[in-house]
Amino acid sequence: MESYLEIIGTLVGFVYLWLEYRASIYLWVVNIIMPAIYLVLFYDAGLYADTAINIYYLVVTLYGIIAWRRGKGGSSELTISHITARSAAAMVVLYAVTQLLFWYLLSHYTDSTVPLFNALTSALSVVGMWMLARKYIEQWMVWIVVDILSAALYAHKGLYLTAMLYTAYAVVAVFGYRKWKKLMTQ
Repeated sequence: MESYLEIIGTLVGFVYLWLEYRASIYLWVVNIIMPAIYLVLFYDAGLYADTAINIYYLVVTLYGIIAWRRGKGGSSELTISHITARSAAAMVVLYAVTQLLFWYLLSHYTDSTVPLFNALTSALSVVGMWMLARKYIEQWMVWIVVDILSAALYAHKGLYLTAMLYTAYAVVAVFGYRKWKKLMTQ
């Protein structure tokens, strides 16, 4: 069952990536399906922080749908923008606290074989998803780092299709940044 689930998750992941690249609000619909699939896969692989992250993704998806539809001031769809210095500082704090919390929990309460690495990718993912929900262009930079590190982690854990998906995510994230930059100027 796992291999079929990983194939389906990978295919759904490519659809999600295409929608994110296009800055389509429909990415949030797909982001309900993909985390549900990966909850099971990551739990079975002993990637407990990634399991938790997918619960977070489901919650942030609801916020993302609302934020993207309402925009700033609630008058129109949210536009792509740069992160403010204040929000960037908040993201650094969010990352540090999440990294430490995940590492502690994974080290002390699970049988994770990769607690520090799994905490790193998961904490960065928390930041990246929040930035995506706010439609900050810099979210692509966070995702490039997350995707490269995650591809290595998933390959290490034997999730080769998922590792390939995250390698593709890293490549597309470079193009996504460029695409969003063009969309910002239009």
